[in-house]
Amino acid sequence: MGTVLDPHFLALTAIVTVGYQFLFFIITALLKFDKVTDFAGSTNFVIIAVLTLVLKGAWHFRQVVLTLFVVVWGLRLGLFLLMRILQWGEDRRFDEMRSNIGKLAVFWIFQAVWVWSVSLPVTVVNASDRDPSIQAADIIGWIMWLVGLGVEAAADQQKLRFKNSPESRGKWCNAGFWRISRHPNYFGEIFLWWGVFLASTPVLEGAEWLVILGPVFLTLLLLFVSGIPLLEESADKKFGNVAEYRHYKRTTSPLIPLPSTVYEKLPAWFKATFLFEFPFYSKSLPQGERLSWYRGSRTESDTGSKMS
Repeated sequence: MGTVLDPHFLALTAIVTVGYQFLFFIITALLKFDKVTDFAGSTNFVIIAVLTLVLKGAWHFRQVVLTLFVVVWGLRLGLFLLMRILQWGEDRRFDEMRSNIGKLAVFWIFQAVWVWSVSLPVTVVNASDRDPSIQAADIIGWIMWLVGLGVEAAADQQKLRFKNSPESRGKWCNAGFWRISRHPNYFGEIFLWWGVFLASTPVLEGAEWLVILGPVFLTLLLLFVSGIPLLEESADKKFGNVAEYRHYKRTTSPLIPLPSTVYEKLPAWFKATFLFEFPFYSKSLPQGERLSWYRGSRTESDTGSKMS
């Protein structure tokens, strides 16, 4: 079938994404039902991947593999998030949006941009007629996807079990992968999408290399906008006065999994430069704790807590 609107399916996928997200925006706005937002985002990836593969008509092994990766990731994440929100109730992110149609619209526009941009590597690969032999970039990318998916799925399940345990009520999650990363699910998601991009590179030529904007956008989004900053702020407001939590935060990497004994000994400049430990992740801690945090020192309460 080949070309639809443009040879790279960019216009088609944009139209499909906007239409799909607009449908769920209408449902959310009219019915005040926000339990399907994450499901709408995740399944949109699946629709784009399958649609572009089917429309191209000539399927290469690389295209099938990357499409399958997106389908598995999207369905796993979408169903997990849907079941979780149905179990937990309302999505607190929308507390200020339900009565503000403008803010709600901005959220859905942002979600559409996220889906379309992050899907770019698979979209362009599925639209391409080029089919070079399997290369090292493919294998490494596939391994990165497998590792990322495994970490993300395991971290999601570990946190869900932790939250559902009566003994964990009122505590922060530090089980499993959460012992060595404060946001291992985000690490897994970022890692797997960089793997998808790497596996797409044998096909890319010229301006097609701009699909790197997909994983770049995802990384920046989770590091600086709607991912880690929001969750760090929420956790700091809940547990910032708890010495054990502050010790956990100081000795646990924000994203890249590392043993706490290793992370704790690294200098502050190294953490900020290479491990994404940015000062604004701690802006909601008590003032005195923030100052000691930036100096890389411990407060007396934390030292005592560790020894007790």
